[in-house]
Formats: sequence, C-alpha cells, structure tokens
Amino acid sequence: MTDNVANAALPKELSGTVIVAGAGVSGRGMARLLERLGVEHVVADDDLDRAGALAAETGGRAVDTEAARGLLEGASLVATSPGWRPDTPLLAAAKAAGVEVVGDVELGWRVDRSGALGAPRTWLGITGTNGKTTATAMLEAMLIAGGKNAAAVGNIGTAVCDALAGDEPAEVLAVELSSFQLHWTSRLRLDGGGLLNLAEDHLDWHGGMAGYAADKAKILSADFSVVGPDRPALEAAERAGAALSAATTLGEPKPGQLGVADGALVDRTGSEPVALARVEGIDPPGPAGIADALVAAALARSQGVAAGAISAALAGFHSAAHRGQTVATANGVAWIDNSKATNPHAADGALAGHDRVVWLAGGQLKGAAVDDLVRRHAHRLKAAVLLGQDRRVIAEALERHAPGVPVVVVDDDEPEAAMAKATEAAAGLAQPGDVVLLAPAAASLDMFPGMARRGELFADGARASSRGRPPGAG
Repeated sequence: MTDNVANAALPKELSGTVIVAGAGVSGRGMARLLERLGVEHVVADDDLDRAGALAAETGGRAVDTEAARGLLEGASLVATSPGWRPDTPLLAAAKAAGVEVVGDVELGWRVDRSGALGAPRTWLGITGTNGKTTATAMLEAMLIAGGKNAAAVGNIGTAVCDALAGDEPAEVLAVELSSFQLHWTSRLRLDGGGLLNLAEDHLDWHGGMAGYAADKAKILSADFSVVGPDRPALEAAERAGAALSAATTLGEPKPGQLGVADGALVDRTGSEPVALARVEGIDPPGPAGIADALVAAALARSQGVAAGAISAALAGFHSAAHRGQTVATANGVAWIDNSKATNPHAADGALAGHDRVVWLAGGQLKGAAVDDLVRRHAHRLKAAVLLGQDRRVIAEALERHAPGVPVVVVDDDEPEAAMAKATEAAAGLAQPGDVVLLAPAAASLDMFPGMARRGELFADGARASSRGRPPGAG
C-alpha cells in the first residue's frame, strides 16, 4: 500500500475480503486498486490461468467461480466486471447470501469519495444507447481546452479503477458509462451526468426495455443532469423522477436549454444567451454529432468552461474510427464508415446526416425492427446493398417501405469476399453527389471479429472501388 493512501478512510465494505468477479480489463483495474489500498482480495474467474496471473500481480489469490461461492460467507463485498449478468451463479449466490455486489464504477467512486486517495475528483458521466464514446471524448477535449486536468475513462479506454490506481489521477474524470456499469451502481452520485438518447439494446441482459431504461436513467441522479434531444431519453428521465438541470434541442433553445440558432450552438442556461461554437465543422456531421456536442457542452459549462474553449475543442475534434469518417472520395462520391452504427437507432442518426445515400447495411439485428428506420429514410436512399445474417429482414423492410429503391443482396458469408462484393456493388450504383454509407443497423459478430474489422474491410473496398471503374459505370 502506498504512502498516500489513507487506510482509515476506506469504506467499511472494504474492511474484509473482496471477491473480484472476472479477470478481464475491469477486473484487473479493480484488483490493482484494491492492491494499492491494501485490501485483501480474491480473483474469481473460470479461466484460472488468467485469474492466476492477475492474482500474482496484485497479491491476491485465484479461484474459479464455483470455489468463490464457497468464500462468500467470509466476504465483505463482491466487485464484479460489469458485463457479468445478474443471474450469473456467483452473483446470484452473493445476493442470496446478503453480500453486496458492485461494479467497477461504483467501487472506484466509493473509494474516491472516501478520501482514501486524497481530495475526491470531479466525476462527469455520459451514457446513451449511441454516441457516448464521441460525446465523452468531446467533453474531455472541452475540459482540457478550458484548463482542467481531465481524462476520459471508463468504456472509452482506461478502466475507472485503473485510472484511480495510477500515481497522478486526473482531477476531472469524463466517464463513459455503459448500461451494465450503471446497473451495478447503488450509491453513485456524479457531479454531472448526461443521458444522450435511448433505444432498444441489451434487452435480454436487462430483462426488457423498462430495466434497460431504468439503469441508464441512474446517471441523472447527478448534481448537474442533462438529457439529449431525444424523446425516449426525456421519458426515461420523467419516469425516474429526475430533476434536470438543463435540456437540449436541435432547434432554437428556450431559457434553460442548449440548442442551435443561426448556425451555432447556443447556451441559454444563464441570464444571457451565449454562442458556444459553429455547427459547421462538428465531427461527426449531422444531428447525432450536434446532439453529442450539446450534451458535452452542457457538462463542460457546468464546470465553468468558457465558450471560447468549447469552440476551440470542437474545431479540433475528430471522432474515433468507424463513427462517420470519410474513408475515400472519388468521382464525386464520398465513402463514409459508420460501422459503429450497430443498431437501428444509431443507423437513424447516421442516415439523417446525408441526402443521397447508397446504404450498406446488415448483420445481427438481435431482434430489433428496422421498418421505422427504412420508412423514415426511404426518401434519401438511392440504393441499398445488404450483407450479413439478417440481410433478408432488411430487404423485406425495403420492399415494404421503399419499393422503388434498388437493392443488392450479397449472399456470400465469407467476410472479406462479402465486403468486397458489397463495395463493388455500391460503386456500381453510386452517382456523383451520392454518399456510400456503411451504417449497418446491426451487430457485426455474425461475420466479423468486431465492428472495427467490418469498418476496415469497408474502407479497403471503398479505396479499391474508388481507384477502379467510375461509380455508375457498370
């Protein structure tokens, strides 16, 4: 235990043995933080090689999850990796035994608030079905531009507990929070919290939409809370009884709101309207990027960040890969990779930013309906190219709601070949002024190791097609 850890200040639930459930990224962060605090811990994972390596690193001991259930009687807390379902036998047994279960964010927040690591940090959290990585990165950029010692942590990169276990943790944490992480919180009260949007996702894990929405809305217990311009998110806030500090709109803001007026982001939460940044140039472009920027700006403003810093941050901001990047341009056609649009809600935002689209879509819909998505954007679709497990489902929706749109279905299930055929088909359909947009509306794991690989293969195909015959020549 390091000298700057105030052991007497530790939360009482860390006075006994803590069982760390899972030896992955979050589990490693929790075990490392517990080691720094001098807290006895056991690493439980059915991959005993991985558990053993982590236990050896952090001075704990390793057991499988069945053996861990036998240790619950002497445990003061179970700290779980957030993706572990509540019905996992170890976690269900802990609940039955009356042993509290928390996730990595709750653990880190309690330790930080206890003063065991010195003066508590400022915690600003962002969640939502889509856009949370982009909005969190925007928030970090705004805070740094405003002179804050800030870092983006959580789902976005460095695990929360890893960040706290470092020698010099940032003074302000911009925390990307998943629904899983929020599920495993109970006392968490952030300094600022933003809920971007809400759509069906992970419903099997949360037991339905009501459970998913309730977990997401936990973020609004913050001292300063804001919701994106999204009706389902606002409804979730109302059901949670959240007293919102600010609201956002894609239109002209009213008092108490941040919105858009005369081509600029405008803050009307104070006594006078304040122009924050030009809308033109926000990355990613379109309504989704603007909504992300509004929520990030609201949280930054709650910490006293000036308008000039927000403008500078957004002017220099570029979203992470596979979130709306233009990967090739040729013959008047732009190729845009939004492989991160892994559900219909995300694809909706991606499509809304363009007027003439050759749409590449398909993958694992996980039961999500696409009829509303197709109906809403039929007018902007020049053509569609479909691949992946649920390609026929999307094709049927297009036939119902956009019968005049040409559709190419790629039946090859080999990843590289399928994407090559898809991009070649898109090149043949696109005309100058069109956008070829990868916005799958579906998960990638039916064909690809992840959404990143799907996006990489799309970019490869886009560049190859752009170097070949002109779009529309076939």
